[in-house]
Amino acid sequence: MTARASSRQEIVMNFASPPSGDDLGVLAQQVLETLPDELIAKIEDLDLLVEEFPDEVIEQDMELGSPYELLALYRSGKEISPGVEKKVANSDDELVLYRRPILDLWCETGEDLSGLLREVMIEEIARAFDFLEQDIVEMMKRHHQGLF
Repeated sequence: MTARASSRQEIVMNFASPPSGDDLGVLAQQVLETLPDELIAKIEDLDLLVEEFPDEVIEQDMELGSPYELLALYRSGKEISPGVEKKVANSDDELVLYRRPILDLWCETGEDLSGLLREVMIEEIARAFDFLEQDIVEMMKRHHQGLF
């Protein structure tokens, strides 16, 4: 991967091989800055993480048939395990992006990776905050200047 930062802090990517976890993290950070305002308001302290696949505990807790079924997972700083929260957060919220499932979907669809990653991030964050399906679809359709 080649990444160049211009004076506008724009990242130009050219992939000769699949994007690494670091590559995906850089791209996700850029996408994060362009998410819809209604989501940004909900995620003040968000850590972005990139992992290859969900671990076995998450697979079992979420009853996944395959680790490729999960593209991302939003975890509250209050969350002990999926669906179980403490009263007080001990850490920042996290958005975990699963590299291999995302890259497989990217290859299957042929979509722009930035656009696909944006949709994955919007959908996961919005679902974590109980946005309605129609609101999620509308947010994914919006074009944010500077992203594409």
